[in-house]
Amino acid sequence: MQNITKYVLFIVLALTTQFIQAQEANNSVRIKILKEQKDKITTEERDFLKTEVATILERLKNGEITEQKADSLKKAAARKRALNIENRTAILTNKISLLERNEKGYYANDEVISNEGISIAKNGTFVEIKSKENNQIKRYDRRTYNEIVVAIGLNNAIIKGEAFDDSPYKYLGSRFFELGWAWKTRVFKNTNFMRFKYGFSLQFNGLKPTDNRFFVQNGDVTSLEVFEGNLNKSKLNITNLVMPIHFEFGPSKKTVNNDTYFRYSTYNQFKFGIGGYAGFNIGTRQKLKYTIDGDKGKDKIKQGYNASDLVYGLSSYVAFGSAAVYVKYDLSPIFKDQAIKQNNISLGIRFDME
Repeated sequence: MQNITKYVLFIVLALTTQFIQAQEANNSVRIKILKEQKDKITTEERDFLKTEVATILERLKNGEITEQKADSLKKAAARKRALNIENRTAILTNKISLLERNEKGYYANDEVISNEGISIAKNGTFVEIKSKENNQIKRYDRRTYNEIVVAIGLNNAIIKGEAFDDSPYKYLGSRFFELGWAWKTRVFKNTNFMRFKYGFSLQFNGLKPTDNRFFVQNGDVTSLEVFEGNLNKSKLNITNLVMPIHFEFGPSKKTVNNDTYFRYSTYNQFKFGIGGYAGFNIGTRQKLKYTIDGDKGKDKIKQGYNASDLVYGLSSYVAFGSAAVYVKYDLSPIFKDQAIKQNNISLGIRFDME
């Protein structure tokens, strides 16, 4: 959304500039823009200096640097900001002088008119879009990151007293999908080998019965029964909202930018995560497509089917980069208070996208 807004602003300014050129408007409009920018320079650079000094004092407080080093860094930051003010002001002063002594509609070959971080050249062509965020001082140490989690794969159930090979659910037809948002926080101060990962996810677990059967709820009992016609599709979808929590282990690459900031990156690195999740069921629905005596039908039945209200389980993944092999197992039963206990199990591919 921010990028769209920037480009819309750019188009508006570009059209405005073309209109100014066509009408040979007075240079006063452009001079006004440059003077406004000049007035903001000192305040902007001083704000940046305050942020840098705050970061240095935080490092001193945490014992990462000595008091002598902190004083040296503060002096260096002050010198840099003072020179920035001097140089940036001089550039705008020269541009203003150039416009003031020339006729209206004058454009230097290399002149760029900027306002609110958007720049356009003489002919109205795009030069640069630079938001205020790009000028902000980076935090010296960033310990928490966020990412989108997407997982997809095969779904089935482990049934008490039965071998997995005898599952009443189709192996390839029963699938799961997970979509979530996660935060990842470095656990230790001076190493990124272990990270604490937490967030929330929507889990969609699907079960497709075999042998022309479908789910039937009779009071507190949920069972599989043979359909009277020909079932083209029979699928139970259980949707859960959960909070996954993992401890993630693995190497990372450390990048240091002088004394300004440092970052740890797990890009293209091996990762192993282990943990679990807990949440609650937010919906259960059965889809049926069938043929009875030559007539085709389709039903979507939204019903509880005695699915467990509270869900919790264990999960783990092994990854390289953003892709991982992912497994999760519900410790809570699929259907509560049943004579035979069934637990959902899933295996698939997971993507953690920063």
